[in-house]
Amino acid sequence: MKKLLQVVTIVIAATICAAAGTRSKKNSISRNLDIFSSVFKEMQTFYVDTIDADKAVTTAINAMLAELDPYTVYMPKNETEEFRSMSTGEFGGIGSYIMQRNGNVYISGPHRDTPAFRAGLRHGDLIVAIDGDTMLGKTHTEVSARLKGDPGTKLHVSLRRPYAGADSVIEVDMVREKIRIPSVPYFGMLQGDDKVGYISLTSYSETTGDEVRKALSSLLDDGARSIVLDLRGNPGGLVESAVKVVGNFVPKGTEVLRTRGRGVLNEKVYKTTGAALDTKVPLAILIDGESASAAEITAGALQDLDRAVVVGDRSYGKGLVQITRDIPYEGSLKVTMARYYIPSGRLIQAIDYSHRDEEGRVTRIPDSLTNEFRTSGGRIVRDGGGITPDVKVDYPEASRLTYNIVSGFWAFDFANRYYAEHPDEMPDVSTFTITDSVYEDFKRSIDPERFRYDRVCEMMLDRLRQAAKIEGYEGDSLNAQFAVLEKMLKHSLSADLDTHRKAIEPLLVREIVERYCQEPGRIASSLRFDPGIDSVRSVLATPGRVEEILKPAGK
Repeated sequence: MKKLLQVVTIVIAATICAAAGTRSKKNSISRNLDIFSSVFKEMQTFYVDTIDADKAVTTAINAMLAELDPYTVYMPKNETEEFRSMSTGEFGGIGSYIMQRNGNVYISGPHRDTPAFRAGLRHGDLIVAIDGDTMLGKTHTEVSARLKGDPGTKLHVSLRRPYAGADSVIEVDMVREKIRIPSVPYFGMLQGDDKVGYISLTSYSETTGDEVRKALSSLLDDGARSIVLDLRGNPGGLVESAVKVVGNFVPKGTEVLRTRGRGVLNEKVYKTTGAALDTKVPLAILIDGESASAAEITAGALQDLDRAVVVGDRSYGKGLVQITRDIPYEGSLKVTMARYYIPSGRLIQAIDYSHRDEEGRVTRIPDSLTNEFRTSGGRIVRDGGGITPDVKVDYPEASRLTYNIVSGFWAFDFANRYYAEHPDEMPDVSTFTITDSVYEDFKRSIDPERFRYDRVCEMMLDRLRQAAKIEGYEGDSLNAQFAVLEKMLKHSLSADLDTHRKAIEPLLVREIVERYCQEPGRIASSLRFDPGIDSVRSVLATPGRVEEILKPAGK
């Protein structure tokens, strides 16, 4: 009886403490909300200039959320619809990417079978006006808002097309439709190998699971004996869609991940719910540093289950799960509510946002502090820094020259001109190459006076010359040596374009093919020059290589 009374006393005491703690927390929240409200009212009344209430409050909210993590964000009404479009993969509009350039907005590529595509919009078209209102000088966001709208509504767009005459303004009438951006923009057999099926998966929306299943089924029906799932550059999306993708390759009822939120009762287990299409076909997954979230769930779960060989670079490392909550006045709050753990039990989150240094900065978890886990077959895998591939790919480092060709739109503009001059010459995606005459034409299209050319060696030499002067080493002898070195390092743009032709040609092939075949053609043509694909081919083509990789060490 005495022991029972002690237990009851402890429970009552704990309840009282919990209640007191809850009251204290509520009082703290109420007190601080009162303080914020009072400060805001005083500022509105006495500040020397007028305060934009919406902007001020949004700034305050964003500053508060920035102290948590980059994924917990407030979205006012005008941003909520765009977020929902990303989640569903659908929106009302014309079906074209647009881009900001030189203070204006241009068409950067229409999707196939959309109003923009059927109306003949092309890469590089300058959007001059929409429904009679000028779009010159407008931002990407402003133009996007005008292009989007309810399906069935009409719009009139004025465009200026390059290489069609200085005064060529094209008038286009379109009717907005429900646009669905596919998660699988391309799938097919790898060129030169009718046994390896390839699936490009670029996002995770509500339709992703069905899209991957359809692509996989088609490839298996066509005789694919192995599959490549390309998740490079995939930022993720819906967790449920990742579970469905994994479910195509593992038996029904297989655990894919667990999410754990605040408190021991806030744990949720995600298992596959449908029958797999194939649990035996050799599977390779390509990842890189931009593969994140749901993409990491897919790659990590299939790695932990010893169902796939992961190839590429270490993934991003996002192991946090968000939910969306409605906020008054049609806003939304995307809030981190849990961490996710893949089948081995590991958390792949690379940054611990709950622990910051004295200056408020966060850093990646060092490899020395990560922990070992085991796959279902006993292989060692680690947590705390993304998914580490089973086979690493060494990609060649891009030169500043090739970077500037892309960032300066030189390849983009050349492809637009090529298409304008050869509109009926449909290229063969599997064989199209850049001939000597085409490459010389590309070289002539670059204006040396406008080309932003970061000559790293020359900049470093200038710094060395300045440092020598400061340190007192300047003299005729040293200056003469600097002059010799400067001459050795100074190359003409034409010569450098020849030196880096092997790296530049794939850029031109990709851009030109896209003008004729849109995104599927761009993806298919780029695989011909892809070191990641070469590594996957080697793994899948070598007898016993997949089994060797998936075999635990020492066995």
